[in-house]
Amino acid sequence: MNYPRLRDLREDKDLTQECIAKLIDISVRQYGLYERGKADIPFEKAVILAKFYNVSLDYVAGLTNDKLGLTRSALSNAETKLIKKFNALSENGKARILERIDVIEEQENRK
Repeated sequence: MNYPRLRDLREDKDLTQECIAKLIDISVRQYGLYERGKADIPFEKAVILAKFYNVSLDYVAGLTNDKLGLTRSALSNAETKLIKKFNALSENGKARILERIDVIEEQENRK
């Protein structure tokens, strides 16, 4: 699996590959292979990195652009309920909800 975010996350913190390799107890060479997608990172190492960078595993793996992912812990109960109900709707129903949200947003922006 390719881990496109590892380099970006590391560089955002101005850290070296050596620093991160020490953090997860591997060689710099091995860590470089992870960043370039030449080797799969073990799950336990990915977990350490996700915790260190305060992002979700899905974000580390490039499966979402939301750093926290769409986990229950990142969403309030109301947000979780809304997403579940939205996902249960037909495509037409989803489109109608999005239209209504746009109208409400416009009304609130006028205030």
